[in-house]
Amino acid sequence: MWQLLYENLEQTVAVILFGIGFSILLLQRNLIRKIIGLNIMDTAVYLFLASMGYISGRKAPIVVDGVTQTTAYINPIPAGLVLTGIVVSVSFTGIMLALTIRLYRRYHTLDIDEIAMLARGEDA
Repeated sequence: MWQLLYENLEQTVAVILFGIGFSILLLQRNLIRKIIGLNIMDTAVYLFLASMGYISGRKAPIVVDGVTQTTAYINPIPAGLVLTGIVVSVSFTGIMLALTIRLYRRYHTLDIDEIAMLARGEDA
């Protein structure tokens, strides 16, 4: 069993990271910690995609020395998906941090339960 985990080390680390991020997202009440948990989950997904797209012994898909067989190169789509995901993740993190700053300025707390309680009090 340990050899199987070692052979799939990247996937194992990705699953562990995803679990850590998910547990942070569920168990923490602080908004900044929730954003950090979401970023850990994003990183786990990117690691998993990158590790699944890599094939040992193959090169990046740049034709050099006239080698045109597809078996000599890796598939570039997982790398493109990871790069696109990173850009989206950074943008989403920026928006979430900006909203968190706005919430803190309004309610003077980062605790999601307190914010919800104070927001309900304002509606009444």
